[in-house]
Order: sequence, then C-alpha cells, then structure tokens
Amino acid sequence: MINETINDNPLLLGKGLPPFHQIRTDQVVPAMTTLLKNLDFQLTNLEMNITPTWKGLVEPLTEIEERLKWSWGVVEHLMSVKNSPELRKAYEQSQPHVIQFINKISQSQSLYKAFKALRNSEKWNNLESAQKRIVETAIREAKLAGVELSGRKRERFNQIQLELAELSNKFSNNVFDSTKAFKLKLTTKKEVNGLSSSLLSLAAQTARSEGEESATPETGPWVITLDHPSYVPFLKNSEQRDLREKVYKAFLTRASEGNLDNNLLIERILELRQEMAQLLGYNTYAEVSLARKMVADVETAEKLLEELRQVSYKAAIHELNTLKTFAKTDNLKHWDINFWTERQRETKFNFTAEELRSYFPLPQVLDGLFTLAQRIFQVIITPADGQASVWHRDVRYFQVSNELGEAIAYFYLDPYSRPLEKREGAWMDDCIGRAKIKTDKQFYTRLPVAYLICNQTAPVGENPSLMTFDEVTTLFHEFGHGLQHMLTQVDYPGASGINNVEWDAVELPSQFMENWCYDRQTLFSLAKHYQTGETLPEHYYQKLVAARNYMSGSSMLRQLHFSLLDLELHHRYRSNDKETPCQVRDRISQKTMVMKPLPEDSFLCTFCHIFSGSYAAGYFSYKLAEILSADAFAAFEEVDLENNKAIAKVGQKFRNTILALGGSIHPMEVFKIFRGREPKTKFLLKHRGLL
Repeated sequence: MINETINDNPLLLGKGLPPFHQIRTDQVVPAMTTLLKNLDFQLTNLEMNITPTWKGLVEPLTEIEERLKWSWGVVEHLMSVKNSPELRKAYEQSQPHVIQFINKISQSQSLYKAFKALRNSEKWNNLESAQKRIVETAIREAKLAGVELSGRKRERFNQIQLELAELSNKFSNNVFDSTKAFKLKLTTKKEVNGLSSSLLSLAAQTARSEGEESATPETGPWVITLDHPSYVPFLKNSEQRDLREKVYKAFLTRASEGNLDNNLLIERILELRQEMAQLLGYNTYAEVSLARKMVADVETAEKLLEELRQVSYKAAIHELNTLKTFAKTDNLKHWDINFWTERQRETKFNFTAEELRSYFPLPQVLDGLFTLAQRIFQVIITPADGQASVWHRDVRYFQVSNELGEAIAYFYLDPYSRPLEKREGAWMDDCIGRAKIKTDKQFYTRLPVAYLICNQTAPVGENPSLMTFDEVTTLFHEFGHGLQHMLTQVDYPGASGINNVEWDAVELPSQFMENWCYDRQTLFSLAKHYQTGETLPEHYYQKLVAARNYMSGSSMLRQLHFSLLDLELHHRYRSNDKETPCQVRDRISQKTMVMKPLPEDSFLCTFCHIFSGSYAAGYFSYKLAEILSADAFAAFEEVDLENNKAIAKVGQKFRNTILALGGSIHPMEVFKIFRGREPKTKFLLKHRGLL
C-alpha cells in the first residue's frame, strides 16, 4: 500500500534523511492514515505468528516502531521548528490515531507474553547486555502502558492517554502563541537608554519585519518581544524601570488569561496523571515517573535536593543582601534583579556581557567546539551543507568522522531564534538512530543523525550571529546530547544513543560539555573578534572564570525550586485539595525562593518541561545529572587540562563508556566503569563555589 503512494508523499519514505524541501502540510494526514493502516496490518500479522525469540519478536516489532518513528518524528520536528496553523490542524487530526496505535502495541497481550517468555527462556543467557535491557524495558513499559489492565479500566486508561496528549499539545501552543503575541514598540531615545547596540539592531530588525520599513538601530522605532534574545538583554540593561516592569509582567503572565489560559489545563493534567497512576497500581504519578529513573523513590530524590537546597538557600540570601547594598535600596522588585545583577557583575568583574559578544561569532565558536571534540574524542567535524534537505535556509548540516576520515555520524544545526514559527528553548532530537541493518546479502551500520536546535541571536545586517556567553554554553550543552546520540556503539535501536538511558542520567554528557567553556585552551580557540580575528584578551578570560560562580547560589536555588515543585505537584497535590497548583507553588517558594512570587506570577502556565515535555516528576534529573557531570569533568581536571595527551586518554575512556554504551547498561554501572566508583556531590558544590 505504501509503495503505491510513496512517490506522491515524502512522509511515507520511511528511511534515510527526510526530504524537507518536498514536505507539505497537506501531506501529513494522508501519510499518517496510510502508514497507520499498513502498520496495523503488520502488527496483527506479527501477533498471529509470534515466536518468543529476538529474531521472531524484537526485530519485526522494532521495524514497525522505527517505521512509525520516522514519519511521525518528522511531523513532530516540524511542529517545533516550522509551526503554523495549518500544521497544527494536521497534527491534531493525526495525533489521536498515532496514540491509539502506540497503545495497541504497548497493550498487546501477545507481545507482552512473548517478551516475558523470552526473558524466562534458555535463550536469555545468550543475549547481549543491550538486548536484555531492551527486553526488560519493553516489559516494564508495557506494564506502565496498561497491558495488565482490562475491561473498563483499560478503556479509561486509553481515554486518559488521548486526553493528556491533547492537553499537552494545547499547553505548548498556548505558550507559543502568548509569547508571540506581546510586542513593545519604543519610539524615543529615552525609552532605549541603556540598551546595547546589538539589542537595538535586533529591535529595529524586528520593527522592520512588523512593517516599520524605515526603522534603524540609531533612530528606531524599536520592537521588544518576549523571545529570549530580546527579553533577556532588555531586562538586564533597560534603564527605564517602568518598561522593565511592563515586560517582566508580560513574560510571567504568559498563557494565563483568556483563550490562552493554561491554568485549567494544569489542574486537568495533574488530575488525569494521578488517576492514571492509580489505575496502574501506584499511589502517585511521581512513583510512575521514578519507575523509569535511577533514583528509587521520591524520598531519596527529595533528600538529595534538600542537601543542595540548604547550601544554596544560605548563599542566595547572602547574594540578595549584597545586591541590595550595591543598589543602595531595600526596595528591589522582581524586574530590578536582572538589571542590578548585571550592574554588579560589571562593577565586580569589570566587564559587560555585551563587550564579549564581538569575540563569539557563531562560525568561530563552532570551530572552537569542533576543535575540542577532536582534542578529547578524536572526531573530525566538517561542513556537509548541500548533502541534506533542510527546513529553513539558516539550517546547517555537518559530518562527524573518525581519525581515518570515515563518516560515523551527521547532524543538523538550527541555531537562530524564529519567534513566529519556532518554539523557545534549545534541544537535541533524534533524526536517525544507529542500527545494524540487514540487506539481501549483508549487514551495514546505519549512521546516526541528530537535530541540534538553539534559539540564539540571529545575524543582524552584515554581521554574523554574535553570541552571548550564555548562548555559547547552551550550544555546548546541546552538542553534548548530540555526542551521546552520534558516538554510540550500540547497534540495537532500542538502546543506542540516548535511547533506554534513565532520564536522570541523560543530561550527563550535555552538562559535562558546558564545563569546557571555561577551559583556557578551548575558550581561546573559539573566542576571536569577528572583525579583527584578535583572540580574547587574557584579562577577559580571567574575568570570565572569576565570574563563573557569580550568583551561583541563586542559580542553583532556582533549579531546586523547579525540581521540588514538580515533585510536590505529582506526589502530594490532589485536584480536590484546598490548594490550587499556584498556591502549592507559593508554599514551596517559602523555602526555595528568597524573593517570593508576585501575586500575578503565572510561571506554572509556561512550565513546558513538566506539562508538555518529558520531565513530569523528573525535573530533578537535571540536578542528579549535574552531580554526575561535575564528577566526570573532575576526571579530566585530575590529569591536568593542559596535558593534551592525558586529556585524550581520559576522553577516549569517556567516549568508550558514557557516550558509546548508550542504554545498553544501567547508567550508574556505566559511570562506575568510567570513574571506578559511584559519584560524589562535592565536585558539583566545588564547581559552583558552594563547598
């Protein structure tokens, strides 16, 4: 059936690089309808002829799952980077049918019994570690997908799954639309006092896109948006307190009013997750989430977070008092914090973040990043633009090769903010996963391909993208995720790259890579003036290192606030409680925020990580992975970061364990193979200056 229409619909190609230049929105529904019908036929055939062996069960099931993942993955990717009303409509029409088919796989009694039979058979001991982990995960995931439910309970469970998917999508769209809706037009010199030349250029460019054809950085008008490259520098530098207040309140009240209000969605999502957990035999949704994590239970996670909270809370109070003294006022408001923090940083360390932009043009930053990858992991990264179709003209394509120059992986890089069509944040996603593929005559290795997505400042005029240091660390972070996907040596899709890696370990490579931004050799290779080619002066490097832990207590406390709030909502909150989710947040903030939220603060309405992402009852994963990553980076520090030969040796070990083994072995065991012991929290506290 697919072969008859594949020439007419590129979404049915099912393998290789997606032909983005050929894909149209009106092809989504026909493609998914045809594909799901075909895959349903294959699934039924598998269930009727199943044998509990790797070849008779896992291989044909993987083929079905991979086929769905390819087509639906392209649609989901385009929803994130090329959003439009037409695409949303097609996505919303297809999504329920995709979920129903996934549920049919997950709840198949034939498959479930076959997986258990394989685990209990004599053949079990002949399987590799990766194969065993895939089978064990399949059994666990089937249980969590309701395979042991029947009758009305199963019917209700499936209804919940469908409704949650719909609510999650609506939540995300509301955040996207409310962020896009706000625009502040500035017309006088007074209104832009304090703003950097780069922000004025961006704001004028935005104004031109809004129809102000004569807008210039010098004369305006200027348009400020809630997109991060605009919002963040405005709050840091605008000298107009009333305008900072206006922009700040617009940001914290997003998706909390009118047709875009997420408050009711939050309550419904939490209610449904709790009901789903109880149907599965768990007390709370947090327990369901932790069934997939390294941490055994909520109490263990909260104990770890509390240890970090006590240290960071004291530091954050001291930091706020110091800031008040610097600003010479006890009356600091929320919209003042970024402004005075930036002024204090400039005074204390004698440089501005804006000064450094000229030393971080994206092409040079990429050169430095790729040089680092070669230095520690012995991989060579080269442009491969033109070898892959892209979804936007700014998207780049790169090849990753081994020391012999042989291709081992590829990745797309979509670096710039596009607030009208691209969701905020930064992420890595799987385009194609590594696998051993059998053809008629032989096996070949399918090379992995990653999507690396950022939302950094776009080029303005003739200049390249001049990055803030925060944008540099974000790029390194996502590249770390990409490395784990691309340098895996596991040939089974179910455990290659980040697949089957417990969620509280998946941030290890990404946070590990951020540390290299402060490494002297790395920084000097990527920080060169975009006009003169001059390397970043030594005094700037010293100031960057000195400023690394500036406000680190406040920064860590903010992450702990998110983590503890997430667990509280998914472990103790009930929809019939006297508290609303926002009131729960206010209560948690008593010990996790040194400035209490404003009454109108609607942060939860934009907390996409837990309400439309994959971090529900798992946001703490960032902190646990940060402990792992700090300890892992310490292994490089211990052999001397200036000793390239020793660094390469440790890097090879990191590559052969953390990056290569993927989900084939439990991440704690992988870490112990690399480090020779379990992780210690002291390295994180040391790196943050809190020890």
